[in-house]
Amino acid sequence: MHECPWRRLAQLRKAMPNMLLQMLFRGANAVGYSAYPENLVAKFIEQAAETGIDIFRIFDSLNWVEAMEPSIRFIRERTNAIAQAAISYTGDISNPGRGKYTLQYYTDLAKRLEDAGAHMLCIKDMAGLLKPQAASTLVAALKDAVQLPIVLHTHDTASVQAATYLKAIEAGVNVVDCAIASLSGLTSQPNLNAMAAILEGHERYQPMNLQSLNQYSNYWEDVREFYYPFESDMKAGTAQIYENEIPGGQYSNLRQQAESLGLGDKLETIKHNYVVVNQLFGDIVKVTPSSKVVGDMALFMTSNNLTAQDVLDETKHIAFPASVQGFFKGDLGVPFGGFPEKLQRIVLKGEAPLKGKPNDHLQPVDFDSDFAAFQLKYPLAEFVDYLSYHMFPKVFDEYYHHAQVFGNVEAIPTPAFFYGLKPGEEILITLGKGKTINVKLVYILPANEHGMRTVVFELNGYARSVQVRDRSVLSLVASNKK
Repeated sequence: MHECPWRRLAQLRKAMPNMLLQMLFRGANAVGYSAYPENLVAKFIEQAAETGIDIFRIFDSLNWVEAMEPSIRFIRERTNAIAQAAISYTGDISNPGRGKYTLQYYTDLAKRLEDAGAHMLCIKDMAGLLKPQAASTLVAALKDAVQLPIVLHTHDTASVQAATYLKAIEAGVNVVDCAIASLSGLTSQPNLNAMAAILEGHERYQPMNLQSLNQYSNYWEDVREFYYPFESDMKAGTAQIYENEIPGGQYSNLRQQAESLGLGDKLETIKHNYVVVNQLFGDIVKVTPSSKVVGDMALFMTSNNLTAQDVLDETKHIAFPASVQGFFKGDLGVPFGGFPEKLQRIVLKGEAPLKGKPNDHLQPVDFDSDFAAFQLKYPLAEFVDYLSYHMFPKVFDEYYHHAQVFGNVEAIPTPAFFYGLKPGEEILITLGKGKTINVKLVYILPANEHGMRTVVFELNGYARSVQVRDRSVLSLVASNKK
């Protein structure tokens, strides 16, 4: 998006001063994909709360409570925010044949998170696996086990999760997560507008202005059209989700990953291999970043035509993806039940796994000297940028240099931002109160021998031209960088 997420959060906070703002937080992984030093995690939490976050939904990709405890403690001790600890739901407690993730497993987790100091408890059903009857059982058991308010979050990939919510509401759940109608369903959350309508007359109905919600839904339906390249391409709900257990967020990304690797026509094979990999790994909890590890391995197996037998064949000397090596080394912690010993030995090739929490082995950050070094590299950056850099160094570097060249581009209308202007097209860009410019693309000249095109605009009626490099044209003239 080429924008600062911290500035966007501050804008949301200012626009909605009386609404709770919530973020997802991956415990020791913060908002990244690897473990970070604890003092860096604490500093990120402090800054996020100060900028506008009210609720931190804390989870661990393997349901490892030890990795969530520090974040819960930092929120309680250093902020006025709410620590909402999440249990990531997998398996099927209503199926006696699925014996690993039982009702007892989830109630024990809930008690440990309550003891760790959580203010609230969330059932995080990231793949939409929680069936209606199982929701009744799970919510009732958790209400008996802990004294915390309970939230239920699910994805509607199978298109039945409204029924799951109704059963959970009847069992006493305190909060359910929904999405406005035009952005709901399938890999998103259940439909807020529909839930508001079907609960009218129910003893737990919360009055909502359905007409207003429908008007906003119409607005977002139009906006969604601008983002069609990012859609998952799902046309209807699928019961395949109960087999492959792919989280909603990953389901949306898997097609794009497959196409980028030239595997766009093998999506069904990738989904099959996702199931195979999960069993090879010991049936793990699959949510970012553990789900990414399973997805990476499924893509790897599909790309190289590997079977489970090939993976377990110690004579093959397979070069496993880096994320898979890190997983078996213990970079994400230890899964419930431990690692499959043979596969861990094959993947690590004699390297010893980590002991303790992943960030136990990381030195605390010296903020004074480290931030000073950061500012030498990025002179115009602020402390929030420094935190962004630690989480996503490559993404921040691209954003910083883009901003140096093009400035703040968030005021450009979405279609023009993503797709550019057509000759003769006009847009309005509001830079501030009472400061709006009319931009019209007049024409684009053919590329010259240097591969440069002259692009002519009108800004508030005055002609302006810029030179733009056309990278599709090969320049035959040698150039030397200044």
